[in-house]
Amino acid sequence: MASVASGDHTSRVTSLHENEITVDEALVRSLLRAQCPQWAELPLRTTGAGTDNTMYRLGDDLLVRLPRKPDGGPSLRKEQQWLPRLAPLLPRRVPEPVHAGTPTDAYPVPWAVHRWIEGEDVGPDTVRDWAAFGTDLAEFVRELHRADLMGATREDGLSWYRGGTLAACDEWVGPGFDACRAVEGLDLDIDTLERLWREALALPDPAGPHVWLHGDLRPANLLARDGRLHAVIDFGALSIGFPDAEHAPVWDLPPEARHAYRDALSLDTPTWLRARAWAIAVAVAGIPYYWDTFPAFAAECRGRLEAILS
Repeated sequence: MASVASGDHTSRVTSLHENEITVDEALVRSLLRAQCPQWAELPLRTTGAGTDNTMYRLGDDLLVRLPRKPDGGPSLRKEQQWLPRLAPLLPRRVPEPVHAGTPTDAYPVPWAVHRWIEGEDVGPDTVRDWAAFGTDLAEFVRELHRADLMGATREDGLSWYRGGTLAACDEWVGPGFDACRAVEGLDLDIDTLERLWREALALPDPAGPHVWLHGDLRPANLLARDGRLHAVIDFGALSIGFPDAEHAPVWDLPPEARHAYRDALSLDTPTWLRARAWAIAVAVAGIPYYWDTFPAFAAECRGRLEAILS
């Protein structure tokens, strides 16, 4: 769903997880022939892979998304169920599901075909004004959080840890600091990061209403066009809950974007400090897990922590 210039264009994708399902072009082509024969002969090429999905561009107008792990199907089903209802309420383009693929013996997980969204990776070469970009992102988050829940609750498969409280995650975040200390060459002030996490744990829990959450607004899930925010993609973490963690990925953006985002949403200090703690939590978990298998993602987590420390 990003521009075709991004991502890995090999026919196989490096494994990141012990239980990862092997995917290659031949497998994708077989799924299409069996379930979408009208598209089976269109050009097919890899267009990147995240931590949860492998993606292939199909022709000029379509994108195939395949979960990397056996438990990845529910994330795609959430997108297929809720994105058509949320899309009309949102100020930027979001993925449009066009086919819900079913499991097979060769690929025992649901998969999906979405409409391709043309856009560019978010970065210094594609964003003209970072403050305006932060305001654009804040507008999207505001409208998503205002969207009617349409009767949905966290019990409807829409519960994710990032919509809960910080305290509920301390059991795994705490060991993450020690795991980071053991990473050779990381060279970060882990003690200060752990102190910031502990200080946020002492804050009152969020008390506002539950809202719709994208769940993972890192730059890799944002597309730029003409220098501005054009689309928000990958709603696999779509959930309902408290909004604090939704703001955490703004530490992946330059300070101008981050400050404009906070100002546009009028986020108070406790919310901002909890959001920062969520940013720390996700990064300290990601670095030791992906340090050897996904260096680009580990570097993204490291950059987030460096921004917090600075």
